[in-house]
Formats: sequence, structure tokens, C-alpha cells
Amino acid sequence: MILRTHYSGDIDAELDGKEVILTGFAHEMRDLGGIAFLVLRDRKGLAQVTLVKKLLGKEMFKSARSISRESVVMVRGNVKAEAKAPRGYEILPTEIQVLNAAQVPLPLDPTEKVECELDTRLDARFMDIRRPSVLAAFEIESAVLQSLRSYFYQKGVTEVFTPKIVAAATEGGTDLFPISYFEKEAFLNQSPQLYKQMLMSAGMDRVFEIGPIFRAEEHDTRRHLNEAISIDIEFSFVDDKDVMEILEEAVAGAYRYVAENCRYQLEVLGLDLQVPKLPFKRITYSEALELAAEKAGVKMQWGDDLDTETERFLGETIGEHYFLTDWPSSIKPYYTLPYEDRPEVCRGFDLMHPRMELASGAQRVHDYSQLVERIKGKGLDPDGFEFYLNAFRYGMPPHAGWGLGLSRLVMTMLKLENIRDAVLFPRDRRRLVP
Repeated sequence: MILRTHYSGDIDAELDGKEVILTGFAHEMRDLGGIAFLVLRDRKGLAQVTLVKKLLGKEMFKSARSISRESVVMVRGNVKAEAKAPRGYEILPTEIQVLNAAQVPLPLDPTEKVECELDTRLDARFMDIRRPSVLAAFEIESAVLQSLRSYFYQKGVTEVFTPKIVAAATEGGTDLFPISYFEKEAFLNQSPQLYKQMLMSAGMDRVFEIGPIFRAEEHDTRRHLNEAISIDIEFSFVDDKDVMEILEEAVAGAYRYVAENCRYQLEVLGLDLQVPKLPFKRITYSEALELAAEKAGVKMQWGDDLDTETERFLGETIGEHYFLTDWPSSIKPYYTLPYEDRPEVCRGFDLMHPRMELASGAQRVHDYSQLVERIKGKGLDPDGFEFYLNAFRYGMPPHAGWGLGLSRLVMTMLKLENIRDAVLFPRDRRRLVP
């Protein structure tokens, strides 16, 4: 049995008079007596099903009018052009089936006419995602991933998958989730960094990975989560400037792809998406400190990490995507390569949106002895990184890479207020279900 021939968004004037079968949720019912309007919702939009008592007959009309909101329905009928209806058409049904009736009352209002708190929405996430604006964000997120993967494949980059259960911290920190792994101590990985560098030693040359990362940081903010999807690349025989160009092209390409292929979703969100102009601005760490001191009176010492207030000021001042480059070596991880003539400065960079940091990257240390010294300089024990250091003993190419947060990219692209709106089932310090 055919349960669907079209989505609501696939129907246009050319189908006027044709029979179609739609399936979806009963979004709304407007009863005007001898005529009623059932609004059917699927993932591509809304369709108006016009119920006329004289055409349907008394029993079918009565049954259709009693359908509870959010019930799963199938409608077979003919398309009729109607300028006043959603998308310019209506369906005159010949058959209506309730495939699964929804209980009442609903945990929240999927029509978005009644607002509710974020926690209520997340507790009933399955219902929250039925809201057109929420669903639109995740359809766009899928489009972003499609754009990024296509871009990487066009560049000849190999997609890889590295372990998410590890024995050591990527950066030697303590912000790790310990897990029980038979008789051994193990952790959920906070980054694929060490493994993608090892793949450069393996001769894979250009790799990318899209996968989860885990950070046991006790944040409770609008832009932090404890589980996230990271988009990572690592390239051999390149420097930091080369991979910065890859990053800005990938981000601008994702914006362009969404603008061209997600027009309905952008319409639902009320967004006129502007593609960022290339190249993105480059501002050194020193220039950022000077700008903050001159324009905002914020005085920071060399070697201080930029606080939220300074980041906000820089974002408001610059007003577009930009790179922060040439960071103090003391701030960045041990695997970040210092300049030969200025060892206190390293080849690390952050990609910034006016609202927040989106990505972090660098040219890496590829010399074994230098890497060991950098690890020691951070107060870490090289013995704990033996599996990683072995890859540097037998010929490691110069290499560079970055990691980009998917949810932050989507959040800033769609002007969402909370990063949890860019994650299907977010995990933070208070939420483990659903």
C-alpha cells in the first residue's frame, strides 16, 4: 500500500487536478460548521485539507472533524489551486485515515503559538522538533554537513574515524569523563587531535573527521555543552595560513549552500542569510589587545587569554567573521608550533564569529625532540603520551589543521539564542535524558 506520493512542499500548480497522497501530523483543525480545514504538516511544510460536508458525506466529515491535534494521518485527494491556502493550493480529500491518534493534552504546542520554557521543550524533545522552526534548524544543519563533506571530497581529503575511548587526555587536562573499560582506566575523548596527527605520520596526508567530542567542563552557559560534534581536518605539507584558507572557504561555502538549497527553512526562520565575504579578516593577538585597550579601555597583559567581555567587544567592533592569529605560546596547547624567531609566539589561530569562537587550529610541532620539550614545558609527563610520540620518531611531515564546532556554526548562522537549539538531544551538566 502506498502511504505517500508527495510531500507538501513538492506540490505546485502543475499538479492542479491530480490525485496525491500526503502523510504527516494533524497540525491544526479549523471548524466552520459545514466546512472545516485540516492543516497537515510534514517535514517540508503545511498543506491545507479542505473538508466539505457535502462532498465527504456525513460520517467521514464527522470523523475527520474529530481528529486530535498531532495525530498521524494519511490523506488521499485531489489538488486544487487556491491562492489563500498555504503554498497556493488545497487538497480536496477522498479518503482520510488516522494512522495513529495522539493523546491529549499535548506536552507543548507544536504550532508555536504558545511559547514554553527551554527545559519543557527539551523534556519533550520529540514533540519540540515537530515545531516548524526547530525542524528547519536541523534540516539546515544537515545541509551544512552535506556542504562540508562535499567540499572536503572535492579537495581530495580522506574521511576517517578515530577512537572515542582513549587512555590519555588530548591536552593533558583533567576535563575528561572517566569510564569503566574492563580492568583499565579510560576516558571519553575530548578531541581527535592526537590521532589525526598520527595519521599524518602514516602518510594519509589529508584527512577529515566529523564526530562527537566530550568535555567534562562544568559550564552552564548558552554556548557550552559537554558533548558536541566537531569537524576536524589535518593536512600534511602545509602551514597555518594554508588551513586557514581551507577553513574560511568551507564556512563560506556552507553559508552559500544553505542560502541556495534551504530557502523554505530560511523562510520559516525568517532569515535572509548573507554569505560571508572572503577572505576573512586577520587580526593578531597583539592587535586585539591594542584595539581593546584603545577603544574599550580593557587592559590585558600579554599572555592573558581573551575573556568573554573582550571577545564581545572585538566582535561588535569588527562585525564579521575574523581570525585571531599569532597567539602567545603559553596559551596554546603543546602541539602548537612556535615561530623560530619568536618562540614566545605560536602559529595558532581561532576563527571568530562576532558572537563567539567557532574554530581553533594551528600549524603543529612535527619535530620529536621539540614536541617532548613542549610537553614538559606544559608540566606534563611525556611517558603518558608514548603512543602519540612514537609516530614522531620515524618521519613526521610538517602539518597543520583545525577543529570546528558544528553546533556553534549552526547557532551563529541561524542567529539562535542557545546552542541547545542546534543539538537534537543536548548533553550538559544537568541533562542526561532524553
